[in-house]
Amino acid sequence: MRRLLAILCLLSTINAMAEETCTNPVYLTLDSGNMVSAEKIAGILQRHHVLATFFVTNKPTYRGDHTLDDSWRDYWLARVKEGHQFASHTWRHWYFRRDLNDGTVLYVSPTGSQEHLTEPALCQELSRINERFYTLTHHSMSHLWRAPGGHVTERTNQFAQRCGYSQAVGWSAAGFLGDELSSERYPNRVLLKRALTHIHAGDILMMHLGIQSRHDPFVNVLEPLIVGLQQKGLCFKPLPTP
Repeated sequence: MRRLLAILCLLSTINAMAEETCTNPVYLTLDSGNMVSAEKIAGILQRHHVLATFFVTNKPTYRGDHTLDDSWRDYWLARVKEGHQFASHTWRHWYFRRDLNDGTVLYVSPTGSQEHLTEPALCQELSRINERFYTLTHHSMSHLWRAPGGHVTERTNQFAQRCGYSQAVGWSAAGFLGDELSSERYPNRVLLKRALTHIHAGDILMMHLGIQSRHDPFVNVLEPLIVGLQQKGLCFKPLPTP
């Protein structure tokens, strides 16, 4: 136990020192996806002392369970101990399509199911993730959040702000890493070159903890991406919070 506490203290000190000396930051954000690359990504981040922001949703995973089932408790506890940041990506990962005349927001599933979300229903869609994450880890999420697909409506923002979610976070054009695109049309070498060429200080980067449809996972070039950006004088921080 003493050895574990010493390791955690050392990690905390390293992370704090890295943040203090980080003057040209980029912000790596990780959406849940199907979690097939989650462990490999975690190892790369730890190896390079990179802190990221995880946008969490309760989607099905490659193991047949869900992202916030008890079976993932140890994974999330480890990330909390490493000092990462966590935020809501909605509970069901449906899409906010448009504001409706009845004062609600049209919420559409990937298969076409629809709901009209009132303000309390939308707030529950965001906060249910926080509640479940706290049950698993005893750690509270930040007040940031990300809409599935990055699309929000005016009313969605208003509802979210009134229930305590201060800022919806998207990503920079250069920070779209392309890990959900076709491997055949966008091989990793092309995505890596594009990212290293165009990413600059202040950019928000976005990738997933696993994409089922991609045959050559982007995680295979995450390490050279991190090293390449660091060689350009950039560093990594969790997203700032208001």
